[in-house]
Parts: sequence; C-alpha cells; structure tokens
Amino acid sequence: MSDWKDYLAQNQERFDSELLNFLRIPSISALPEHAKDVQQAAEWVADRLRKAGIENVEIMPTGGHPVVYGDWLHAEDKPTILIYGHFDVQPVDPLHLWTNPPFEPTVDGDRIYARGATDDKGNMFVPILAVEAVLKSQGSLPVNLKFCFEGQEEIGSPELSVFLPKHKERFSADLAVSADAGQFSETEPEIMVGLRGICGIQIDVKGAKSDLHSGMVGGTIQNPLHALVQLLNTMHDQHGRITVDGFYDEVVELSDEERAAIARVPFDEEVYLDDLGLEQTFGEPGYTTRERAWIRPTLEINGIWGGFQGDGIKTVLPNEAHAKITCRLVPNQNPAHIVELLQAHVRANSPRGVTVSTTVLGTRGKPYLVPADHPGNIAVSDVLRKLYGMEPYQVRSGGSVPITGIFMDALNLPTVALGFGLNDENIHAPNEFYRWSSFHKGQQAYCELLNRLGETEGVA
Repeated sequence: MSDWKDYLAQNQERFDSELLNFLRIPSISALPEHAKDVQQAAEWVADRLRKAGIENVEIMPTGGHPVVYGDWLHAEDKPTILIYGHFDVQPVDPLHLWTNPPFEPTVDGDRIYARGATDDKGNMFVPILAVEAVLKSQGSLPVNLKFCFEGQEEIGSPELSVFLPKHKERFSADLAVSADAGQFSETEPEIMVGLRGICGIQIDVKGAKSDLHSGMVGGTIQNPLHALVQLLNTMHDQHGRITVDGFYDEVVELSDEERAAIARVPFDEEVYLDDLGLEQTFGEPGYTTRERAWIRPTLEINGIWGGFQGDGIKTVLPNEAHAKITCRLVPNQNPAHIVELLQAHVRANSPRGVTVSTTVLGTRGKPYLVPADHPGNIAVSDVLRKLYGMEPYQVRSGGSVPITGIFMDALNLPTVALGFGLNDENIHAPNEFYRWSSFHKGQQAYCELLNRLGETEGVA
C-alpha cells in the first residue's frame, strides 16, 4: 500500500483542477442575489467530502446560509478533531480593478487569481484532500474527525451562535482546527495564539426639524455636525488613549515573556510606514506599534456623514449627523459590556441642543486567546517546524474571527489554526490570489498534523 505522500503526488493534477472548479462558484454571502451560489458551494463541499471518504455528510440549514457537516469516527480511544473553514467569499467590488474576471480562475506561474482563492476556499479545501490521502492510502485515520464548513463567515457568522448550541452533541469535539489562517511568509511559519474581538455602534445626532439657512440661523442653535465632532473628540485623549470610563478595566497586561514573543516576530517600522505612505505612527503610549495592533484595544471612527457633500458651497446648517464606531477588543473584554460603556459615554457627553441616539451594530465578536503551550498548538508547531526548519513565530491578529468565540461559548471548544494564506494575497481586495506552493504544502501539513494529533496526549 502506498503512503499518503505517494497518494498526493499521484492525484495532485486532479486536486489542482478541482480547486479551480471550486473557485468558479460565486458564493458571495453578503449579496442576496448570490444565495443560490452559496448553496451550490455547500453542495460542492458536501459532495467532495463524500468522495474523500467522509461519512454522515449533511448540508444543515441555519436560518441563513448553510453549514456542511461530515464525520469519520472510527479511531477508538483517540481524540476527536473538528476541522473548520468557510466556503463563502467577499463581494468583488470594485470590479474594474480586477485584471481578470474574479470567478474565472487565472493561473500565472505559482499564483491562482480568483475571489476566495486564499480566503478561504484554497485553504479550506486542503484538509479535505489530506484526509482523503491518509484514508485512501492507510485505510483509516489516526484521529476521529468532524467537519464544520460554513457559508456565512464573511458576514460575521450571524446564525451560528444560535445554530451550534442546538446541535452541540453533533459538533462536540476535543479540539477545533481552523483552516482559515495563514503563515508569516513563504519561508517562515507562525502559530496564531490570539485574535481581537469586535463590537460597534452607530451614533445619530438630530437637531432642527429640517436643514436650515446657515446665515439666517447659524450661531443661534446647535449644529449637529459640530455636536457630533465634539462628542467623538471626548473618546480619546491627545495621545490616543481611550477615555471611555471602564473601557480598560478588564484588560489584562501581558507578561514579559508574552511581550518578548511578540518582539521576536520580525517587524520593520520604516517599511511599515512606507507601505502606508506615512511618516510616523500614532497610538497609545507605552506600547510598540506591533503591540498596539495585536494586544491593545481600539476605538475607531469608521464613518462620519451629514450635511452637504457636493461640489462648491451650499450654505446649509444640517439637521442631522451620523457616525459609525467599532472597537477591537482583547481577551477578557466582553463586546456587549463594551457597547454598554460606549452608550453610557455618549449619554454623558452629548452636547446640549441636539438629540443623540445610538444603535448597536454588533456584539458577537469575542476576543480569543489560546496559549502557545496548548497541546494543539504544540502539535501544529511540531508540524510547521518539520516543514520550515525553524521555530514558528507566536503571532496575534489585530482582526477578528468570530467563530473562535462561538466555538468556545457553544461547545467549550478551543481552536488552533493551520492555514497557508500569506499577507500579500489581496484578501478582500481585487486580484486576490493563492499560491500553488501553499496549496501543496498545506496538504502535506494536514497529513502530518492528523498523525501528530493521534499521538498527542492532553487533547482528549
């Protein structure tokens, strides 16, 4: 019987062709007109799991876009691993900036250009192929497996916090492994130990019953735009520290060892600024730029509007103004509680002469932290060390992956990450791409990981 390496080599041309077919499905979860395409992608994934030898495959309705489940549960006295990924993709706008049509995959050397190539179709397809290779070559798997592939990650997984508790027994496992992840570079590996959470509000300021002539009434009543700017300015001090009462109360300071691990990760501030077209950084004192991006919470104004937006001058005093705010949160901060603090701050600091209200934009995105010495991370690190010949960096992300918090809340399930996307692959942007070398390396990595987890104590 051949081993999994032989199987991968013998079938790689077929696997490559299948990835291109997968990428042709325009499974954009944010746009209602593509709901049937998301369903088609679910059917493609379900069919591919069956071909790989996975059992009990089912497309499960959620009230929104579906979840694809499957399992293989014949490894007695071995841990059960839940593999996660998503088959929905971002919208493609602005279309005119794409060199080639986003759902007509284009191969250029080592790169496959298509929407969803790296986020997350290329990465989520990898473990399916690895499982097939191990199962077909060895006749069995070294661990029990379950799969949770979803079609709504790009819109924040809105149904899953309700869906998963209803199916807790079906999805119960000892460890989740997320394929929605990446590596530090083509030659340097990483393990993801932390993700920031997210929450947000909209602020609406209303003044007079209609827009008014700024000459006739200006200076006699409150201007909603001025009021909004004053209110927003109360949320930070001049150094960038957030001034909302209680905002930092639950934030845990990192140990010297944790900060040293972050400092070990290569970072060139000069290159960082040059890439951004800026001359200097700005932010909370006492922390490096990397620390501010990874382990400190933020409060950012994402949009502000009101009044006249056209060319020239219109001497109007607008009757309303609006702003959207989101906060990135760190471990121990609760999104719902932070929203309450924001709303209390708005009430306490609203200028006179206007009516100010808030709307909650989201509280589901909890911050997540899994220790580098968790048995799952140790197994991933061993695999990456073998592939890359060096110790993986311990990284955190300034972004958010809501499913990690949902898995913990609904299933009491820790999540480690193993994916092969790279930072330059235009995730969410025109000309998104994935590397064939990453696609092939990922298959090898997941085969190694399955065997490594079968030998790991402390996971189950």
